[in-house]
Amino acid sequence: MVLTGLKASVGKLVARFGLHTARELFCTSIEAINYVEQVIRDQGIACDFRRCGHIELAYKPSHFAAFAREAEMLQDHFQHPVRLIDKAHLSAEIESDLYHGGLVDEASAGLNPAQYAIGLAQAAERAGARLFERTRVERIERAGAASAGAKGFDVTTSRGTLHAGEVIIATNGYTGQLVPWLQRRIIPIGSYIIATEPVDAGLAQRLNPRRRMMFDSKNFLYYFRLSADNRLIFGGRAGFVPADANTVRESAEVLRRGMLQVYPQLREVAVEYAWGGTLGFTFDLLPHAGTTADGLHYALGCGGHGVALLSYLGACVAQRVAGERIANPLFSLPFPTAPAGLYNGNPWFLPLAGLYYRFLDAIS
Repeated sequence: MVLTGLKASVGKLVARFGLHTARELFCTSIEAINYVEQVIRDQGIACDFRRCGHIELAYKPSHFAAFAREAEMLQDHFQHPVRLIDKAHLSAEIESDLYHGGLVDEASAGLNPAQYAIGLAQAAERAGARLFERTRVERIERAGAASAGAKGFDVTTSRGTLHAGEVIIATNGYTGQLVPWLQRRIIPIGSYIIATEPVDAGLAQRLNPRRRMMFDSKNFLYYFRLSADNRLIFGGRAGFVPADANTVRESAEVLRRGMLQVYPQLREVAVEYAWGGTLGFTFDLLPHAGTTADGLHYALGCGGHGVALLSYLGACVAQRVAGERIANPLFSLPFPTAPAGLYNGNPWFLPLAGLYYRFLDAIS
């Protein structure tokens, strides 16, 4: 999903930063989608990119009332068009009785992320990059530590040591002890997905008539879409803990039950695939980019909006490495961690956070 906005709503952004900075942050998300579209076009990446829009679905009537306030702010103060759809007219967007209305944003897009990632890698190689997969970086040191007067960094890997003038940390939800300053600011949260067998065209048309990106308004949200070959791809926070083989297996059944909540008509449709990955969340729910005190560049922490934002922030980091000035608010915001040293990169509190957010979903 290549989505407008950030994890934090525009209302929360305005309350925290004021209207001017909130507008800048939201505009960054629009620029990110445009950047992805341009790269796909310029590099000829075949990844089913479509400006199909997204719809956020109200899980409760009170959530739809919040959508109305969000829509008013987006249109009046951000000059960004969105459209409210009440429950009576929601069948034009989704064949489900679960939701109480929706908020449509036509600017969002969708793509096949594996094809996109492969296309980016191939474009990088055409530009002269050398890629070394399955090569773990074990240590990063200032070159001066090994040889007086040297500049840059010595990077020790599982396959040897190399010298780098600049280093970019692009590890997001997999940030580890190699860069403890960043690790203390990134919370790894698992996200899980199932994919059904292909369904016939008529059923696909009823499930998602406009083939939009879809997600709901819960904290333990569901997000789903149709693939190019008419599989329903259905994901969510089946558990907050980082993904591994066991959590993927456990989450597949949780997600199937969730899918049938949304679409009971899929009861006889087989689930053919299940997988999971680890997202990078931050304590302020905002992505961050910049340079550490040690001189390492970074961009991470998009909380589920990374397909667009990390593509764009990666380009901005590259411009900064090349000596250009970056006018992007995500490079200048403070990057918080937990107070009083309560977090060192081990997300011990995730089970408690899961219970808290389930409680919020129950009472909101």
